[in-house]
Amino acid sequence: MNKLLFGLEEEVFITEPDRPSLQSLYYLARLLWRSPGDYYTHTACNFTRGKDIRLGLMSGIEISTRTWARPEEVVADLTRRRQELSEVCSGLIVPVGHLFDEIAPTNICGLHIHVSGFADADLAYRKLVYFLPLLTLLTVNSPLVGGRYFGQSYRLAKAFAIGPLRPDRKYRFQDLIYSKRLGTLEIRVFDPIWDLDRIRILLQCVEVILESPKSYAGDIDYYNRLRPKIALQGYIAELRPIYYELNRLIPVPEELFWNTPANAVRQLWEEYGTLAAYSALDNAYRNGELRPRELPPMHKDWLRVVLGFCGYYLPKIPYNLRKVWLEW
Repeated sequence: MNKLLFGLEEEVFITEPDRPSLQSLYYLARLLWRSPGDYYTHTACNFTRGKDIRLGLMSGIEISTRTWARPEEVVADLTRRRQELSEVCSGLIVPVGHLFDEIAPTNICGLHIHVSGFADADLAYRKLVYFLPLLTLLTVNSPLVGGRYFGQSYRLAKAFAIGPLRPDRKYRFQDLIYSKRLGTLEIRVFDPIWDLDRIRILLQCVEVILESPKSYAGDIDYYNRLRPKIALQGYIAELRPIYYELNRLIPVPEELFWNTPANAVRQLWEEYGTLAAYSALDNAYRNGELRPRELPPMHKDWLRVVLGFCGYYLPKIPYNLRKVWLEW
């Protein structure tokens, strides 16, 4: 019997105080030189593109786990890496899909899950397509754009790096792909969230879905029709039959799908404003407490930018070039 293997890539913004800066490279450099053998391949940096560069060059940063056989092991690995990032980072770590006060569809962060070890890749793909509209609601977390409420996920609706499913399953910028580089099924649709319990439940759901002996006829056209509705409205009526089917495989409270992370973030923003909401998300990411905290001292230091560029970006160029070559 094939054994499933899981890995996770988590992208987050580091804001100082309300936008990312190139100092993010400095924090990645500190991680890299803390454990070069680990963080050379388990970190990455992202930049904005096109007209969004006018708002700043830096986008989010990424930490990724090793490959594990059980969801609990993935979460334990991610927990350690979050702690190590927290120890080297003096900015606000903000796990959302899109920043609140910008309109920048290339300035986004995601939560990507990689799965391998299944006997039939086509069957695994179709199973995930069937449940993916529902599973997406466990992490939707991009409710704001341009200083206004958008819905459950602006990233899901507008971001450049994901999108409706295509017949070509290897095309990179869609919600679920065959990864050319890693040989995995990569679920790209999820927004980043602070809540490790939700991530654990999400991984457990993926596990039981793929291990189920039942064949689920995932229809990409049906998925693509549901997608924009979910991005705006969240838990719509069409998802209830899918929930009941999931609940036969694993008991998951229905509240987790209609009371989304996006709802909590919207409430924080409406009550406290952008910076306080960012501080609450940072507090939740570091300490598990979703409440505003006093902002730490922040200053922009060009020496840090230079150290980050020389100590992280330059050493990573060979790896990044090879990564791009393999992905395309």
